[in-house]
Amino acid sequence: MTVYYSENGLWLEEVQEGIKVGISAKGQDDLGEVMFVDLTPETTQVEKDATLIGVEAAKAVTELTSPVKGQVVAWNLELSENPERLNSTKKDDNWIVILDQVDKELLSSLAISE
Repeated sequence: MTVYYSENGLWLEEVQEGIKVGISAKGQDDLGEVMFVDLTPETTQVEKDATLIGVEAAKAVTELTSPVKGQVVAWNLELSENPERLNSTKKDDNWIVILDQVDKELLSSLAISE
């Protein structure tokens, strides 16, 4: 599977359910240790450049924005109780959202290495 990387520190990977989006090593390095997250699980549609998640970390308090537009399939709700999962290097832990109906052309315009 191809993994794409956005400039703002996210990885995107095609999975059976759609496009899984999580925080990359660059994003982790930019933020430092994550201590708190603010998810919006009521959101069902994500626009390009819209906020995916609010993050409070050692180096920054910021919002991570989506590099693509898509329909929300699932949120990683475990992040609300365990925000430290974003500090993990495992994609099964540090994913944020799964999106469907993503523009493949926009996806393929992203970098394939960090």
